[in-house]
Amino acid sequence: MNITLILLLFLVPIFLLFVRKRRTSKRVPPGSLGLPIIGQSLGLLRAMRANTAEKWLEEKVQKYGPISKLSLFGKPTVFIYGQAANKFLFTSDGTVLSNAQTQSIKMILGDRCLLELNGEDHKRVRAALVSFLKPESLKLYVGKMEEEVRIHLQKHWKDNQIVKVLPLMKTLTFDIVCSLLFGLECGTRRDQMVHCFERMMEGMWSIPINLPFTRFNRSLKASTDLRKMLQQILCEKRYAFEHNSASSHQDLITCLLSIRGENNKELLSEKEMIHNITLIMAAGHDTSSILITFMIRVLANHPNIYASVLKEQEEIAQSKLPGESLTWEDLGKMKYTWRVAMETLRMVPPVFGGFRQAVKDIEYGGYLIPKGWQIFWVTAKTHMDSSIFQEPEKFDPAHFENQATLPPYNYIAFGGGARVCPGYEFAKIETLVTIHYLVRHFTWKLCCIEDTFSRDPMPTPNQGLPIQIIPKKPL
Repeated sequence: MNITLILLLFLVPIFLLFVRKRRTSKRVPPGSLGLPIIGQSLGLLRAMRANTAEKWLEEKVQKYGPISKLSLFGKPTVFIYGQAANKFLFTSDGTVLSNAQTQSIKMILGDRCLLELNGEDHKRVRAALVSFLKPESLKLYVGKMEEEVRIHLQKHWKDNQIVKVLPLMKTLTFDIVCSLLFGLECGTRRDQMVHCFERMMEGMWSIPINLPFTRFNRSLKASTDLRKMLQQILCEKRYAFEHNSASSHQDLITCLLSIRGENNKELLSEKEMIHNITLIMAAGHDTSSILITFMIRVLANHPNIYASVLKEQEEIAQSKLPGESLTWEDLGKMKYTWRVAMETLRMVPPVFGGFRQAVKDIEYGGYLIPKGWQIFWVTAKTHMDSSIFQEPEKFDPAHFENQATLPPYNYIAFGGGARVCPGYEFAKIETLVTIHYLVRHFTWKLCCIEDTFSRDPMPTPNQGLPIQIIPKKPL
């Protein structure tokens, strides 16, 4: 009896655990996790580069339904979409979902950047960044952005030449980032930084296998080099600030250094400053340059929209004295131009999608999302939904004529909820100031035979979008 009892005590828990696992596995969303580590990562990346990623995901939807499992970038993942999914993702607190990104993004941008933080840490760091990125602060820098735009156009947009728009817009937005975030003027230091930054960005969405000659390995090395540069700049700014030779509103770094917590200590650690400056560099550089590039593409393909944007910008210019700079109030009058920008972001969102992580087992849509699994969301699945936007394949700024009627969590170009992009206003100023000068001083026509683009992971037009520019009036 003793032996039988011992066997029962030993086997019953194992049996119950086995039954529980079987029941649980039946409730996990349908789909395949694919090969270990690699999973479906290569398939998704190939589809993105061929600009067929939405079709690739739609095939999964047709096969498995609106909720399915797969494996991306080394982790089991659940793909969900739609307004309800967006609301769930953007409103769930840190006890349900954490803001964990893929391993490649986490290692390249840093584990103390806003994309990785949750709870009180997220609130503290976000509040520090918003102190510089909020409209009340940014309105002081409109003139500085305008100056960078004028310098750029005078240098690179001359005569009736053919230019490649995307590389030039990346140069412009990086110059603006260097000027406003670091107070770093043109020169060798900027050139070294942009070289590191571009190599770092190449591996943001990659399989996290750190072997020589891989894209991930090159990006990690570039990230390390960039952090060393930022650390040096941070040391110099701290010395200047402590010796009263720099103001708290000089640039982002001095702003962060000026924010104090308990016992008059800096609110952010040096590591948090570096990681979040890197994040804002990435967001302010790539997303804005892509938005402006695709707006230039839209204006070339739609002369009527170009004419309406030009009319709005000329009216603003005529209301000003000769040589007078643009102001925050002027930007507020660029309503139609910003609707064109929003429609561009709807059809070609720079950020394809993103990830959250389940903090605990979650019941969603009749399935179980196990603790530790990633949740993958995709912007275009609501942006191109005909039940939300009438004729979604048609470019129409009127989609945003009455934004109050647009249901929440359907347009997520800048995220949503508490995690809406803190750099939204920064990107808006960059875009509106640049378009103001471009349409008033130039016309252009596309020179590429195939007007297509791919994602790597950001949308990249064929050949960088070559255009022939025709100057109208001197800058």
